[in-house]
Amino acid sequence: MLKHAHLVFIFVILVILLAVLATASVSAAAPLVVVLDFDGAVTPPLADYLDRGITKAEEDDAQACIITMDTPGGLLSSTEDIVKRITGAEVPVVVYVDPWAGSAGTFITLAAHVAAMAPGSVIGAASPVAGGGEEISETMKKKVTEHAAAWAEQLARDRGRNEQAAIAAVVEAASYSKDEALGLDRIEHWEALGLDSPILDPPLVDLGADSLAQLLEKLDGREVTLQSGKVVTLQTQNPVPVIDYVDMTTIERFLFAISDSNIAYILLSIATLGIMIELFHPGLILPGVTGGICLFLSIYSLDMLEANYAGVLLMVLAFGLFVAEFFTPTFGLLTAGGIISLVLGSFILFSGTPFSIDPKLIAGVVSIFSAIFIFVVAAVIRAHRRRITTGREGLVGQTAIVQTALDPKGTVLIRGERWNAWVENGTIERGEEVIVTKVERLKLKVAKEPKRR
Repeated sequence: MLKHAHLVFIFVILVILLAVLATASVSAAAPLVVVLDFDGAVTPPLADYLDRGITKAEEDDAQACIITMDTPGGLLSSTEDIVKRITGAEVPVVVYVDPWAGSAGTFITLAAHVAAMAPGSVIGAASPVAGGGEEISETMKKKVTEHAAAWAEQLARDRGRNEQAAIAAVVEAASYSKDEALGLDRIEHWEALGLDSPILDPPLVDLGADSLAQLLEKLDGREVTLQSGKVVTLQTQNPVPVIDYVDMTTIERFLFAISDSNIAYILLSIATLGIMIELFHPGLILPGVTGGICLFLSIYSLDMLEANYAGVLLMVLAFGLFVAEFFTPTFGLLTAGGIISLVLGSFILFSGTPFSIDPKLIAGVVSIFSAIFIFVVAAVIRAHRRRITTGREGLVGQTAIVQTALDPKGTVLIRGERWNAWVENGTIERGEEVIVTKVERLKLKVAKEPKRR
């Protein structure tokens, strides 16, 4: 009986080992696809995240690295870094637009080995703009536009895509829906965009897919040529690939969060307010520490977003004027100058960049600073108008009791102290009340207190 039990035990172990080996074999045979989530403006933290994800795909010998993208655009410098990383990748990089590839996103999509779009998605509007979509100077616009158009044309040519459509996205700010970009739908006003035909041939993107699963189906068997000249045939079906979603790290998420123009502006405002409170009330510590931390974070964020130095200097000037108002009261002149400087600096801060600050946020910050310093100015004015109640000057207007008859000189008692006093006209008897009208050295000039009715 014991012998049979041993045989059963050995049989169970063998079955488990075979199952483990079979699973390992299937896992080893299943292709790997790395998926990155590109959601937000193109900034250095996002470029670093994509670089890390593509590197991981290369190290893990993945079949492909898929980037799901939703972006309004961003910095040219970061876009160049991302495009360079994609074109030089040692694994096929697939960009899946869902739902927007605006401005910088257009160049990134064109650089991909395979470009795909989801239903309802849009690509294009890649014209160079200043902060908040404002127009830049004609000379600079021409130079930047020509450079961007040539770049888009070269990327489209390298991938066998529609060069005219790519140029129109830059020069004419053209946007294309999924079907238009795939050459499945007619483009209105195609002649004005400089296109030869209302139907793009070749298309601007390669595939349309309703989901990531359908995208994997359509990628299967597709040949991709890498920059090294290596030709890769994608195997994304039979067996179904293992999907490795690579998310941002906590630090990357934090840096990406503060690489936002509105967040950078809020950080700078909190820094200014905290430091000013600490200067006005030394020893509170918390406002100063908070302001210092926010100051360094705002410096990092502003540097990443390539903020305009003129805007930064105007905001620093506003800070200086506010502080000067507190220590050298000018009854509101410096405060008014500080508010004007703050408003101008807020609007100039991101001029010349693809970013802008929400006008409502600017209005809120300016209102807070204005309210604080209007209160300070009002307090200073009240203090200057208030009658002095301490020292010798504080005796003027006070009531005193005559101790020895004033004829015209004598003594009076005021605030428990005996003072020499004189009256200009007449005589005042002992015990009468008088009003102090003037203080001269150690003598008080007094007059009879008017009778109350």
